[in-house]
Amino acid sequence: MGLNMKVEHLHTFQEFEMPTAIKHGIGAIKHVGDEVKKLGVTKALLVTDPGIYKAGITKPVEESLKAAGIEVELFNKVEANPPVRSVGEGSKLYKDTNCDGLVAVGGGSSMDTAKAIGVEIAHNACVLEYEAAEGKKPLEKRIPPLTTIPTTAGTGSEVTQWAVITDEEREFKFNTGGPLIAAHLTIIDPELHVTMPPHVTAMTGVDALAHAIECYTMHYAQPITDAVALLAMEYVAKYIRRAFADGGDIEARYGMAQAAMLAGLSYGSASAGAAHAMSQTLGGIIPVAHGQCVAAMMGPVMEYNWKGHPDKFARIAKAIGVDTANMTTEEAAKAAVNEVYKLVEDLEIPSLEEQGVSPDMIERLAKEAMNDPQTIGNPRDLTVKDYEWIYKRCFNLTPKTV
Repeated sequence: MGLNMKVEHLHTFQEFEMPTAIKHGIGAIKHVGDEVKKLGVTKALLVTDPGIYKAGITKPVEESLKAAGIEVELFNKVEANPPVRSVGEGSKLYKDTNCDGLVAVGGGSSMDTAKAIGVEIAHNACVLEYEAAEGKKPLEKRIPPLTTIPTTAGTGSEVTQWAVITDEEREFKFNTGGPLIAAHLTIIDPELHVTMPPHVTAMTGVDALAHAIECYTMHYAQPITDAVALLAMEYVAKYIRRAFADGGDIEARYGMAQAAMLAGLSYGSASAGAAHAMSQTLGGIIPVAHGQCVAAMMGPVMEYNWKGHPDKFARIAKAIGVDTANMTTEEAAKAAVNEVYKLVEDLEIPSLEEQGVSPDMIERLAKEAMNDPQTIGNPRDLTVKDYEWIYKRCFNLTPKTV
């Protein structure tokens, strides 16, 4: 199959950095204190959300840190689609209590909040100044030592070089990032995932699959991101239904935790595609859960995109368990789309309408998605009209084409 990427993008100067040490295993959480101590941390700001904290999930982390002689300051006010306001609150607490490191426990929102707090501490400025957009400043300094401990298997934020933050004034979600924002260490322990309810398992798991598919097919894909993306897809296909059906299936939880991490690495230092452009812009306007939103959009986005890279979509079909032996490339590419539709149905993902999104918003949402930088990475060219078509497919307002 060769390199299997668009020729024009072979002329770009690409990079792949992996600043995060990855440590994992069943029961790995007991090593947190010693590992964080090795980073030189003496007082950690523990960043988490109220639900995780109330459920007692942070308790073993706090105990391990304290046993290693590390003081713990608690910031348990993380919000979904984390706003600039919440990041500022965390930064103030970090400074006021003289912390010298960060530990994030939770899903993408907790990890992104901790990264953004790190940006503010390192640069002594609001994270808004470091939005990854034309005319804004790139990050200049490494954030303080950050350890990420994911409690969901989805965003991959534990290893990505991005934080997604909401500017409430503009009703807009923006990225900030680069190698300087990545966690110094992630500790992945599937035992922390067994309490995830089925609907969270489903939406975060399909988000991981979406990262892998979008990063594998985007214009800026490169061999190393292709490799981790394909294995992430295989793991999701093998384990997600099991984890959804039986939360205590530790093997399935382990497989999904690895899938999320690998899919996070597939981001490399580049972009995603239309599904993430759509979900991020939508999430800035109304409070939808990111993973659930991406999951509902993934089939229609793939239905639109497969023509942009038929051979890669055919390879996706194989990775997610379709027997493509007697299929043409086009048949296999279409089968990949239908297999994802089937997975979303099996996992009982609610439609966009069921998530509170009105079809009346299509025109605005299409325009907003067009402005998102991830549109550039999409494997098939996009216009506002094309985004409208994808949204209409999400609402079943236009016929299926595969």
